[in-house]
Amino acid sequence: MGSELAVNKDYKAWLAEIKLKLRTVQIKAALKVNTELLSFYWELGEDIVAKQSTAQWGDGFLLQLSKDLIVDFPGMQGFSKRNLELIRQWHLFYKTSSLPVQIAKQAVSQLPRKKGGEIRQQIVGQITSIPWGHNIAIIAKCKNVNEALFYVQSTKTHNWSRSVLVHQIESGLYRREGKSVNNFAVTLPKPQSDLALQTLKDPYIFDFLNMTKEYNERDLEKGLINHITHFLLELGAGFAFVGKQVQVQVGERDFFIDLLFYHVRLHCYVVVELKTVDFEPEHAGKLNFYIKAVDSQFRQEGDHPTIGILLCKNKDKLVAEYALSDVHKPIGVSEYQLTQSLPENLKSSLPTVEEIEAELAQEVGG
Repeated sequence: MGSELAVNKDYKAWLAEIKLKLRTVQIKAALKVNTELLSFYWELGEDIVAKQSTAQWGDGFLLQLSKDLIVDFPGMQGFSKRNLELIRQWHLFYKTSSLPVQIAKQAVSQLPRKKGGEIRQQIVGQITSIPWGHNIAIIAKCKNVNEALFYVQSTKTHNWSRSVLVHQIESGLYRREGKSVNNFAVTLPKPQSDLALQTLKDPYIFDFLNMTKEYNERDLEKGLINHITHFLLELGAGFAFVGKQVQVQVGERDFFIDLLFYHVRLHCYVVVELKTVDFEPEHAGKLNFYIKAVDSQFRQEGDHPTIGILLCKNKDKLVAEYALSDVHKPIGVSEYQLTQSLPENLKSSLPTVEEIEAELAQEVGG
């Protein structure tokens, strides 16, 4: 079939068009390699789908196309039969998926409310702005366009590597972001309330910790600080670590805040309280007290109101909503989980048994 296809008049004419496009892409690629190449991939995927539905070229079509492109463009990668199949799959994912009727997630809501074709062009503009490997990871693991575009936009915003992107997808960030019980809508002005909501997740996944079955708040705090890079990754972009057990004096008494951060995008302090038990209403009162203290003693001119995040083992959503209903400081309540596996390419950064033993021995010795 391949030899017959190679001399087919229609096929040869189409192949000539592709080669012309490719040469044009090669010229432009010096300035815009990724976007131009992926824009070409999109057009190629569209052409492949159209030709497979109309032309009688048989099952060897993609293999023959792969051979011809590799011969004429030996220095370019990306024209293996497998990659051509992925290009087709990538195009179909966004082309055939139903466009959302009501677009709720931030990544998609940034698209103009226009007709389907115009929205599709906006989508193409987004997906061609991140690396090809990221695109393939996204369509392989996402169920719909809304979810996929959320990770496309997050990759652009936070400059994620592919391994970080995959970890965020596998940890279900799309389903967790903005899901905590909170009172931001009534305690913060817009757009601060919307931005604050986007920073919170529920649950938080602390799969990088090696905790025994019996642990307390100090153990959890120590584990998070020892793995601060992973912790900041899970918290999300913009969090800067200020300190642990931060002392505040109120009256004649000293109090100690579990973890204090500053959020560079929200321009405010963030108090994080850790609870290894189920949420109780009095937890909100204590966190409210700490927020008041930070506002009074740390907040400077230009800082927005301090936000509190309460991380607990479990929560009754209705109880949490009741507890926050009359609290005047902005607080979010989320659960955390310890039991999930990191991707293999991130596990190497976890401490070994020997490292943990050495750390414990050092503490005992100190």
